[in-house]
Parts: sequence; C-alpha cells; structure tokens
Amino acid sequence: MTQDATTPDAMTRTVDLLVIGSGAGGLAAAVTAAAHGLSVTVLEKADVLGGTTAWSGGWIWAPCNPVVRRAGIDELADAPRTYLQAVLGTHFDPERVDAFLAAAPEMVAFFDSRTALEFEPGSAIPDTYGHLPGAGTGGRSVIAKPFDGRRLGQTILLLRKPPRETTFFGMTIQAGPDLRAFMTMTRSRPAFLHATRRVLRHARDLVLYGRGMDLRNGNALVARLIRSALDLGVELRPGAVVAELLRQEEKIGGVRLADGSRLLCRRGVVLATGGYGHDPALRARTFARDAEHRTLAVAEATGDGIAMARAVGGQLRTDLAGPAALCPVSVVRWPDGRIGQFPHIIERGKPGVIGVLASGRRFCNEGLGYHDYVEALLAALPEDAPARSWLVCDHRFLRRFGLGVVRPQPAPWRHWVRRGYLKTGASLPDLARACGIDPAGLEATVAEWNRHAASGEDPLFHRGTSPYMRLQGDPEQQPNPCVAPIARAPFFAVEVVPGSFGTFAGLATNGRAQVLNANGAPIPGLWAAGTDMASVFGGAYPAGGINLGPAMTFGFIAGRDAAEGRP
Repeated sequence: MTQDATTPDAMTRTVDLLVIGSGAGGLAAAVTAAAHGLSVTVLEKADVLGGTTAWSGGWIWAPCNPVVRRAGIDELADAPRTYLQAVLGTHFDPERVDAFLAAAPEMVAFFDSRTALEFEPGSAIPDTYGHLPGAGTGGRSVIAKPFDGRRLGQTILLLRKPPRETTFFGMTIQAGPDLRAFMTMTRSRPAFLHATRRVLRHARDLVLYGRGMDLRNGNALVARLIRSALDLGVELRPGAVVAELLRQEEKIGGVRLADGSRLLCRRGVVLATGGYGHDPALRARTFARDAEHRTLAVAEATGDGIAMARAVGGQLRTDLAGPAALCPVSVVRWPDGRIGQFPHIIERGKPGVIGVLASGRRFCNEGLGYHDYVEALLAALPEDAPARSWLVCDHRFLRRFGLGVVRPQPAPWRHWVRRGYLKTGASLPDLARACGIDPAGLEATVAEWNRHAASGEDPLFHRGTSPYMRLQGDPEQQPNPCVAPIARAPFFAVEVVPGSFGTFAGLATNGRAQVLNANGAPIPGLWAAGTDMASVFGGAYPAGGINLGPAMTFGFIAGRDAAEGRP
C-alpha cells in the first residue's frame, strides 16, 4: 500500500526533484533539472553509477541535431518522421514520436553547450532499413567524446566499469576510426602506432589507478553526465534502494527507502531504473522463449521503477511489436568461473561469416541489424526446438576480424577452443560434428555460399545491398564488402543464442514523459525515462542508438518539465 508523504515522521529532508536510477535517462533528467535551478538527488540502488548505459556502445540516435549539422549534414526535417512511420507501421505513436523528434535536437544542443557532455557526429552511420522512405544515410546519431576519467577525481570509483567481454583487458574500443585501427594494426603502420599508444596508456592507467582512464562509448557518456551533475550540485547517492513512492495530496511527493528513511520532493520523481531485464515474472509474461534468453542488462535491472509506478496506478504497456531490444549473444565462461554474455554486433556483416541453424542452413541476412538476427532466429525454429544458431567462418576471417570474444590477430585463439567457447574443425564436417550441426547440411550451405561469394553475391538474402550493411563490411573486400568465400581451413564456429540489451515494454507515458494511469491521464509528479517507459518506437529497432536516444531525450524532457512546474 502506498504511504502518504505528509505524516510527521516523513518530514526528514526535501529536495525539488528525485531521480531513481543513474543511467542515461536518469542522469539526463537530473542534469537538465539542475541546470534549470532545481535541487536534485539521484538515488541508485547499485554501489556504482551508470546502469546498463555504462556498458553500452554509447551511440545516441537524435535526428537533425546541431552537432551533425555543424559537420555539414542538414537533412529535411520531416524525413526521420517519414522513416519512422514506415518502420513502425501500426505501432507509430504520433504524440510521443513527434515529442521525441522535436526535443532530440534541443537535447543535444543543451548538453553540448551547457554541460561537460561533448559529442562527436556519426556522419557515416546510416539507418538500418535503407530501402524504406525517409531512411537516413548518415548524420542522425552522435556519441560522447572520449573522456579523461581523472577529471572525475575520486568519483571515478563510483563509475561502473565496462564489461570484461567487450573490452581488451578493461580497455574500451570505440566504433569508427579507433576500432578500425585495432582491426588493421597488423596491416597498417599508423593503425599499429595508434593501437600501441592506446594499449600503453591503458597499461599505465591500470598500474596507477586500477582501471582505464581513457573512457569511451557508454562509459564516456556516463562519466561526462556525472561530471555535469557534480558541476551543477546534483547529489549522487549510490547504494540507495527505494522501496516505494509516497503521495502528497494528489501528487507523488517523495520516496521511502529500504532502510525506512524517507526523502520528500517538491516537484516529483523521475523513474529511470533500467527496465525489467532481470525480473523473472515480467520476462515470463512478455518474452518468447524466456528460459533461453540472455540479457545484457546489469543485474540491478529488476523492474523496480515499473513496480513502483504500478503501485500508484501507473500502467504497463506490453502491446508493442517486441518486448525487448534484441541482440544475438554467445555465452562466455571465464577461468574464474564467472559467466558473461558477448553481444554479436560487429562481425556478422563482415565478409566470410554466415549464421546457420542445427540443420546447417542459413536463416537470415546476417548483415542486417542485431535485432533482426534474433527475430529471424526465433521465427525460423519451432517452439520445441532449442533457440540456438552458429556463426561459422574460416581461419582467414578469424584472424582478420575475430569471432565473438575471440580477438583478431595478433591475439591468440587456441585457449578459447580449450575452454569450449570456440569450436573448430580441420574440415566443415569436422566442425559440424563439434557443434552438433548436420554435417551434410553445413557442407551444402557453405558450397552454395562460396559459389556466389566468389562474385560478391548473396542471392538468398542479398547481403551488402544497403548502406547499413555495407558499413558493417570491409571496404577492402570487393566487389561486395559483406561477402567473401569461407574456404581456408581450419574452420570455426561460435554458438549464438537470443539476448537483449534491455526491455521495450514499460510504463505508459505521454509526450512529456509523464506516467499515465488506467484512464490515460498523467499521474502528477511522476515521470519515466529510459527503459522504464514503453519504447517510443513501439518495439521496433529502426537504427543504432535508439535506446540511448530516447533515454536522453525523454530524460531531458522530464527534467525540463519538472523545472517548469506545469500541472
């Protein structure tokens, strides 16, 4: 039962705005509200800050923003809306989509000009479905500039470290020139020098600080938001578990913490607790094949914000095209016994790898989005069949691009075979038997692939035929940067299963990020951002950065709305 914030023992301490959660959505709301003059406290139940954002690639989809305009890209204002209408179909929500498209450029401009958050443009990053009307060919996304962690002082100890699976001994590599340098370091002297400098600096930081200080991707985004929050006097409270929301008359007026203490607020509460990736009950209700699903969300994403909002009348929306931001993952078992997940984002579209089922047959265009890969996998299998696939390549591919957690040359690979993560065979039938794939089926599939790959063609799924796919490929591979034969023994494979970055289903909200009740009316003093709110894109995945883009934008909207004090 929701308690009243007006009882005498509740009169402990009052601020203007409380934010629950310290990922992109929560910190964006906190920084925005503080910049508009509000006193703000951020409550984070983990002992570190950043949530799943700190583990992410850090890209932010924000069409028509001023950073890319300064880079020379100035597209028609209505093109992103046209594209979203084509992608979302019946799940297109005009109020929230229009609110996002109007506020996203304002959000980028605000953070870029008034805070420590500086951006680099994603000038060459196209939308996923280039064949649809309004699709962008670049310039709709931004990423936080690399950040020197020493600028946080002792607060660096509160920043969640990036995951082991997606780093090189804790060093984050950023998509774009940084990643290309590491991928080509054995073939290019400038690339070798760049990679060597980064590795040496990282080694120095490990000795001096116990972690990398050249922060990139989601870690840089969170670090810059934390720096901005500190500059504006935001109180950051990790280790603060919120038990429930408190009412004050007809609005949300505070929270009760798990330790029994209370905090009151004049303007209200922003929920940004990271969705329900680790909530067994909600997952079982909404996820297909939940028992086989591997989430990439942090362990603290247990649906707290959704549960608190529902306790005060907030509504959960599950009527989306999909419940989560899907991504194919492989399970990594480390020598110390820890189990992690590796997200297969980069290598699927590179030339010389295919995805196959246990039959040995391909089932999708591997070069399309990671969300599409998992959707195709689930659609290709009967419900009683294990939801698994394999990414198959040859020795040339493995050393040039890596496969999953296995790094490209000069990093060694044989220890991954000993651990059982990387399967190998001197021939394709040998590899198939090692994986549990039908040998004849795999041989036939690779033979058919190679027959067309010699001329850069994929008549089955048409890999490499859109700007998005070509960007994922290798420009040195011609005539198609996404297609090459699989011919040089030994052969390799990694088992890949359904996973997700975070949830799409969430609280019903309006264009002001206000949480809605059963009648569709806003609950006064209660906002939601990030994966606590139902995806503005209706469960579709139109482009990279569509998780952080809305999180930052609706966090910005919520913080601004709270500061304006509108009813």
